[in-house]
Amino acid sequence: MKSLLHITNGDSFTSRLQSLQLKGDVITWREMLCEGKTLSSVGSESFWKTRFEFLNKNYKVSKSWFIEKTLKEYRSLCNHKQQDHIVLWFEYDLFCQINMLAVLSWLKTHRRHAEISLVCSGKVEGSSKLYGLNELGDEKLLELYDNRKVLSQDDIEYADYIWQLYCSDNPIRLENQIANNDFQFEYLSDALKTHLKRFPTIKNGLNDLENHILEVAKQYKPKSKKELLDNLLTNQGYYGFGDTQYERMISSLKPLFSSFNPVKLTKKGMHVLKQEANYYSELRDNQMYLGGSLKYNFLYNADTDRILKL
Repeated sequence: MKSLLHITNGDSFTSRLQSLQLKGDVITWREMLCEGKTLSSVGSESFWKTRFEFLNKNYKVSKSWFIEKTLKEYRSLCNHKQQDHIVLWFEYDLFCQINMLAVLSWLKTHRRHAEISLVCSGKVEGSSKLYGLNELGDEKLLELYDNRKVLSQDDIEYADYIWQLYCSDNPIRLENQIANNDFQFEYLSDALKTHLKRFPTIKNGLNDLENHILEVAKQYKPKSKKELLDNLLTNQGYYGFGDTQYERMISSLKPLFSSFNPVKLTKKGMHVLKQEANYYSELRDNQMYLGGSLKYNFLYNADTDRILKL
């Protein structure tokens, strides 16, 4: 009988998985590597130092929390050396796919002889909606588990290669990989397209999501910030972000709002949304990274879906 280890995408799914009573231990990957600077050497001291600095500065994550929640769980992963079959549970969105790449990069180095398989939620027959793991019934989860994809060495090498590109200082090289669908990662190219749209657009200096926040404010006229957040969380396509991530984005756009109760844009906010004004210089932050690239060193051309280096 093979010994099993499950690696999940977060705490809420971990408790759900435990309720299914599958064989094997469960480790939770507690990170949000889609935000902030990342180093390609997953698990190294410099990797965790870089991550802590970002999370502490931008999300007020304390050292004790980081050690207790993220590092303790990572050390537990390091100590699980015996399992010869490792199952990854991740979702279709950018948040999950970037974490998945990092985990696969780590496994490539540290668990060379284990069989790695992937359970990934997203499309469901007969529905146009994409589903997270927790949105699926037990029967569907078990069906996904039974049909999990065993990853070949080539799949794992490819995931590691994309992770290296994500951590490099040039997102243009990632752009060239989007059409590459010869591997078993059904949702990866959509997640990478979504990632590239996070660089500021040429037209007004806001990225895809920042423009979407203004658009929702104008179109739906939310009565409160909470209502604005609820709308953003519900209709977010391939992002898969949490409320704290949206809170942070909204606060960077604060000067474009005249009120949050109800939610209203300023005149400048309306001009920026209509692409009659450019907000790039006000937003520019030379410390802000997406993976290994500085966010404001590149521009996204929405007409051609291409990235340009400044």
